[in-house]
Amino acid sequence: MVNYGILSKILGQLLYIESLMMIACLGTSLFYGEDDMLAFLISALFTIAGGLVFRYFGRDADNRLSRRDAYLVVTATWLVFSVFGMFPYLIGGYIPNLADAYFETMSGFTTTGASILDDVEHMPHGILFWRSMTQWIGGLGIVFFTIAILPSIVGGSMKVFAAEATGPIKSKLHPRLSTSAKWIWSIYTVLTIACFASFKVAGMGWYDSVNYAMTTTATGGFAPHNDSLLHFHSPLIEYIGILFQFLSGINFVLLYTATFKLKPKALLTNSEFKLFVSIIVISTTWIMYLLITSNGYNLEPAFRSALFQVVSFITTTGLFNDDAGQWHHLTWVILGLCMFAGSCAGSTSGGFKCIRMVMVLKVMRNEFKRILHPNAVLPIKVNGQHVPQDKILSLMSFFAISGLMCIIVATLMIAIGIDHTNAITISLSCVSNVGPTLGTDIGPVMSWSSLPEGIKWICSLLMLMGRLEIMTVLVIFTPAFWKDN
Repeated sequence: MVNYGILSKILGQLLYIESLMMIACLGTSLFYGEDDMLAFLISALFTIAGGLVFRYFGRDADNRLSRRDAYLVVTATWLVFSVFGMFPYLIGGYIPNLADAYFETMSGFTTTGASILDDVEHMPHGILFWRSMTQWIGGLGIVFFTIAILPSIVGGSMKVFAAEATGPIKSKLHPRLSTSAKWIWSIYTVLTIACFASFKVAGMGWYDSVNYAMTTTATGGFAPHNDSLLHFHSPLIEYIGILFQFLSGINFVLLYTATFKLKPKALLTNSEFKLFVSIIVISTTWIMYLLITSNGYNLEPAFRSALFQVVSFITTTGLFNDDAGQWHHLTWVILGLCMFAGSCAGSTSGGFKCIRMVMVLKVMRNEFKRILHPNAVLPIKVNGQHVPQDKILSLMSFFAISGLMCIIVATLMIAIGIDHTNAITISLSCVSNVGPTLGTDIGPVMSWSSLPEGIKWICSLLMLMGRLEIMTVLVIFTPAFWKDN
């Protein structure tokens, strides 16, 4: 049976952490003296009260966490965090519609970056800081963050890590999961501070530097300006954005090995990283050519715009320095493929992940060999490590289910009258946690406010499933999950 006591105990403790996040935003509101102070104060009190209630029902729970409990804890955490996280929007009246507020919050925590706000610049500083903070916490995972700072809550459970971590192969820095979590979050924090300092030196103000640093390293894409990084009209700021989006798309364990252990060759010998870079180089070159020949761009602006959009889409960040909706339609196909591919597993990015792409290519190669040599034993190896058969089966299942989900949601959108291009890219954007879409009705620089309310709820669920890589959520809906044995 499901251990509801431990579930309630963990959720209660996590809500205390969320209330501290709200209090930090309350401090921002106090500093700027704006009218969102009361919204954050009431939201924090409600969240603390919710934490007390959950802790009360879990007061007698033991710390034994089964695999079934772990999957339920992770899914419930993201759902409950988003429910309480929308309170500042609702209570302050900044997003009065329930579906819109939940959509915005889920988009933040899952680092999707899709927004229903048509004009973010009229929002108070505290609310915009809250949007950025939700993405920064969600970047590496809410529960993973908890493992790093309070490992006793979930006992440093590997089961929880497996339920929330991205990619088919989970890598650790240390035998103790809590120690690994601390190291990875340390790398993430250092990367965020370096991004903040770079933006500040390049000419951004303190507030903008903090917000853009959080959403860039989280590969989330929320911005305190309607026109994202294009607002600054600074090539230097755009190149800094490219650099830190790219770094945040690399597996953090690999990044640790290359930088802290001074082994840069680890990057050059890693199959996933090489494919990641290859996709960026090929896509950028192709789009740059199209911008020069079809849109009349000069060489440097074409290179910068192409590279920025490719890195933004493949790392599923969603920041922009140009309106890709005005580009040649072939560029949409290229960016759509980048959107689907995603960057590296173990990063803050979404998408299918390059490690899975490597595995798919190796499976395809082996199938061609098997046609010629039916009895040959052809193992799959990635970076010198043998990939078990069960991982291959999981890979194919993930590929099939994610594709099927996109088709079903896109078909539903088309049926209610949404443009074909928008319908396809919206569903792909949600399941890959990208944010921007490609189309005329809801383009890469537009909000999603015009979507029907029912579609917003579906997109919110799709964003959650995409962030938790589908299986963690779907397994809860299977009859076997709820059986006693």
